[in-house]
Amino acid sequence: MNPVLADVLRIAVVAVLGLVATFVGSPVVRLVFRIADSPRPSKAAAADGEPPQSPGIRAASAQLRGGHWIGLLERLSIFVSILAGFGEGIAVVLAIKGLARYPDLKATTSGAAERFIIGTFASVLFAAACSGLAWWLIRLW
Repeated sequence: MNPVLADVLRIAVVAVLGLVATFVGSPVVRLVFRIADSPRPSKAAAADGEPPQSPGIRAASAQLRGGHWIGLLERLSIFVSILAGFGEGIAVVLAIKGLARYPDLKATTSGAAERFIIGTFASVLFAAACSGLAWWLIRLW
């Protein structure tokens, strides 16, 4: 294969999967929230005839403002860090995110901490999967 064409294909693969990691990650994280927030009947509630209670993970989004934009930037940063071989970048991104959200998470009991943890894990795993796929694809030629 022509070396110039191979480089163009590598750049295209990285760009497309970077966009996928950044923007397609949002609906994936929302799906994970929907699954995690689905009501599950407890044995006590079933015995009392009460309706199942939801932990309110989706409802906690009002307390954690800016989560969508933070998630976009987080996924892009994780994607770039992994492809660049800068594993410390993942730690930096997660540390900044955790420290910035600490006051919000400490002050609430409404499911915001669970939303933060579930959203972060889903977002990081999706970005890591996209970067792994990109890494594998660019080494094919």
